[in-house]
Amino acid sequence: MACVSVIRTRALNRTLLARQFLDERVPLAPLAAIEHLVAMQGQFPNSPYLGLRTRLAPFAHENLAKLLRDGAVVRSLTLRRTVHVSSGKDYSWLRPAVQPVVATALKSSYYASEIDGLDLDELTRVGRELLAGSTLTRKEFGRLLAERFPGRHGGRLADTVEVTAALTHTAQNAAWGGWRHPSNVAVTLAEEQTGVPLSEGRDLKTLIRRYLAAFGPASVMDVQAWSGLTKLREVTDAMRGDLRVLKGENGTELLDLPDAALAEADRPVPVRFLPAFDNALLGHRDRTRVISDEDRKRYAAGAAGGVPMFLVDGFAAGTWAFEAATITATPTRPLTDADAAAVLAEGAHLLDFIAPENPDRRIVLADPR
Repeated sequence: MACVSVIRTRALNRTLLARQFLDERVPLAPLAAIEHLVAMQGQFPNSPYLGLRTRLAPFAHENLAKLLRDGAVVRSLTLRRTVHVSSGKDYSWLRPAVQPVVATALKSSYYASEIDGLDLDELTRVGRELLAGSTLTRKEFGRLLAERFPGRHGGRLADTVEVTAALTHTAQNAAWGGWRHPSNVAVTLAEEQTGVPLSEGRDLKTLIRRYLAAFGPASVMDVQAWSGLTKLREVTDAMRGDLRVLKGENGTELLDLPDAALAEADRPVPVRFLPAFDNALLGHRDRTRVISDEDRKRYAAGAAGGVPMFLVDGFAAGTWAFEAATITATPTRPLTDADAAAVLAEGAHLLDFIAPENPDRRIVLADPR
């Protein structure tokens, strides 16, 4: 029996940072970076801009805004049935691949009473008919659907069609400046925005390979946590002959692409500020390669990344917030003088991106808590 190599947690950390472009900023086109990452969390419109800014050099707001206006990048429900941005080309196979998890939203009480007894195929057909060749706000879309399905809540009908059909949000809803989820999203048919038809099948092998390229080495449970899907072991078992098998320090089996580079555990890494729900913090079930279990539970009720965080020595070391031209960085524990100086320097660099015209911008390092 072949000996399986053990990879240390710090090596997993450095490898994740390298594959996420967080060990050094790379001179990569934003579209190529988004495609490498598969999709970037976009529940808050600003998040993809901040995520790309911390990974790429150079990067300007307009670099992503233009891709969104052109339909080369779209915003929609995909991974974990939450809003992400992905390339239009990737969306064409990604949305069908994760549609089963997106569809689980309809089992919630939010939808139950309003869609009970409805023919969802008919509702989807009507929704697509109303959207053909047009863009509608959810409010307007819901009003039109309620006219076709009297006695039903229009807003719930519009939300249902967004679950059952591949709808994307307009570029305006993904524009820089939104620190919270926009209140009235406008939607359109995905294939009309991207110009790329949706795949008819579910390409789970591509999903897994692309995940490993950006997040590996990782376990089957990690892939499932990232995607929201379940029962992927049968797929990974069929791929084992084309994958490298490693083990973590805790004995967990980790899969990886055979030619993917592994980073040295002692490689120096810079401070990095991450937006809420960043890929690097949400990409695994076992997230100890980037955040301690204690901090994960403390800051996001079991889903680390729900608040903006910063990394020191590659690991989550605190939270940050922006208000009134000020970034306040709050460590989870005392920092060395050198680390504190690095946090302040990186925060100042981030301020140049967030508030370049504001002469009163500043960064404050709060007491640990």
